[in-house]
Amino acid sequence: MIPRARATGRALGYQVFYRLPVPLRRRLVRLAVPKYIVGAVTLVRDAEAEGPGRLLLLRQPPGYSWTLPAGLLQRGEAPVVGAARELFEESGIRVTPEQLRPAVPNAVVHAKGWVDVVFEVAVPASTTELVVDGAEVFEAAWHPLDDLPRLSRATAGLLGRYGIGPEAGQRPPATSPGA
Repeated sequence: MIPRARATGRALGYQVFYRLPVPLRRRLVRLAVPKYIVGAVTLVRDAEAEGPGRLLLLRQPPGYSWTLPAGLLQRGEAPVVGAARELFEESGIRVTPEQLRPAVPNAVVHAKGWVDVVFEVAVPASTTELVVDGAEVFEAAWHPLDDLPRLSRATAGLLGRYGIGPEAGQRPPATSPGA
């Protein structure tokens, strides 16, 4: 229970706050709340793969490890639209936003101030042409889930949340125990 004096102070604070002009309230909120960088990530699976399956990974500069198709959202861009855009820009795979399914969990909040909104899609690898630009992405390739190449630290951590890769089981579960 909140002490009466503190509750009265909070009530007075809210009364003053809500009498301020909306632009000033927005500015005050922006100053007070945490800021996050928001990106969209796509887990692209091979729809034709047998067994544990295959995942599309990208080798980007400096080229020492592999990552997932991902990128920052543009101002005002819906995460699902950003995920489809980034997937096309980095791998040449064109999907509509309606083809992307939200992963569970759909958003992963990282300690360093960024949020990944994660989507999944399955495409047939045998008929999907991979196109990279050689600058932002050196190489795109399908990799068996049970034999992944060296992953970037961020990619290994993110995949671990979905039970994939070397950090599977070392991350919080994708769903809460009560779900």
